[in-house]
Amino acid sequence: MDQPSLDDFLNRRVVLDTQGPLLYIGDLIAWSEQGYWLKDADVHDRRDGHASKEEYTSTARQLDRNGARHINRRRVFVERHAVVSISALDDVVTEGLIEDHGAWVE
Repeated sequence: MDQPSLDDFLNRRVVLDTQGPLLYIGDLIAWSEQGYWLKDADVHDRRDGHASKEEYTSTARQLDRNGARHINRRRVFVERHAVVSISALDDVVTEGLIEDHGAWVE
């Protein structure tokens, strides 16, 4: 089995989470040691709304399933040191969520 790589996320819609209030959702078009280039991106500042990062990400996943996207940047560069995690938007679990306790797996 091949080792996972950031290349696995290229040309996919991803979620870049930060330690702060910012959340980035967009198509990963390039990455380097310096950071990540996203196109058709949604830069969300949690301080601007009432939704937690998880709620916002889940809503973005559901919208994406229906062919809709919130885009406020055509292209954005996110410095690597600002990112604490990266995941594919289609890996976000939206079924089986109960309050803020995450997904229940049996």
